[in-house]
Amino acid sequence: MNDLKKAFALFLSAVFALQVGATPPARTAYSIDPQLSKIEIQVARDGFLKAFGHDHVVSAEKYSGEIQFDSGKVESSSVEFVVEAASLKVLDPGESVKDRNEVQETMLGEQVLDATKYPQIRFSSTSVKVGSSVSRLAVEGSLVLHGVTKALTVPVSIQVANDGTITADAEVLLLQSDFGITPYKAVGGTVRVKDKLKLIFHIVARKTPA
Repeated sequence: MNDLKKAFALFLSAVFALQVGATPPARTAYSIDPQLSKIEIQVARDGFLKAFGHDHVVSAEKYSGEIQFDSGKVESSSVEFVVEAASLKVLDPGESVKDRNEVQETMLGEQVLDATKYPQIRFSSTSVKVGSSVSRLAVEGSLVLHGVTKALTVPVSIQVANDGTITADAEVLLLQSDFGITPYKAVGGTVRVKDKLKLIFHIVARKTPA
């Protein structure tokens, strides 16, 4: 009987040791696919003569990033991405090539982004909170823009396909002045852009090859 009790005690000890030493499932790394993703900036016109101006639409052409996704506990996930400021391209449908080039030069120059001095725009998450469902998230983190770091919360809608591909969509509003940027003005200030701009994200990410 004593031998049976000893054997049972050893069995329980072994099970307990396995549980204590067990490593939780690792998060899965996903790389953002820039061919299928889209990052867009919309800046509306303002001012007394705004009818003679135009809203600006800007697209990021070069960016990269990674999502660390935990399917078992979404709150443990994280995301980080970097946009090359010089890759921002003014689209402005309907405007002349000359006007687009002028806006492009101003946007990347010292008056606005100063892309030579501040070559990257970076976002790093610090926490992920689940909303009304696991597909509705609030991603909190820090945004570095124009050399200024600000806390930012981004509402994200996320979908995970059967093949494991992650698709995330988000929209968030920013004030240029919060990042030390003075909204562009022309014609003595009678034509200008609003301080508030909208960032629109459509992100497609695939599992990073081992």
